[in-house]
Order: sequence, then structure tokens, then C-alpha cells
Amino acid sequence: MLVRFVGAALIGWTAVEIALYLVICRQKNLPVGVLACVIRSLPLLLGSVVLVKSKSLANWVSDKLDL
Repeated sequence: MLVRFVGAALIGWTAVEIALYLVICRQKNLPVGVLACVIRSLPLLLGSVVLVKSKSLANWVSDKLDL
């Protein structure tokens, strides 16, 4: 459950980060940088991977904590 929460939190964090970046660019009349959006979307990719591999990651964490 914790692994899924972390994955969802990364996705939510990315959505908020990109939304705030777009609002700031619109407020200051600045162009939206493609590279800046790509860099800000990296946690979205990581969160998606965590959600897809959540069962194997949870088993791995459980095995590490059982030592």
C-alpha cells in the first residue's frame, strides 16, 4: 500500500509542479520552456513505473526489511 501511495504521490506532485510552472509563465508573460516541462515531468515517469511494478517493489522492500 505504501508503494502505491508513493507512486501516486509522485504523479500528483508532477501535476502540481507543471500546473504551477504554467501559471507562473502565464502571469509573467514568459514563454513555456519545453525542456523545463520535460524535466518537471520526470517524476511522472518514475511514479508510473512505481505503480506498474508496485507488487515486486513491495516484495523487495519487505525482503530488505526482514533482514
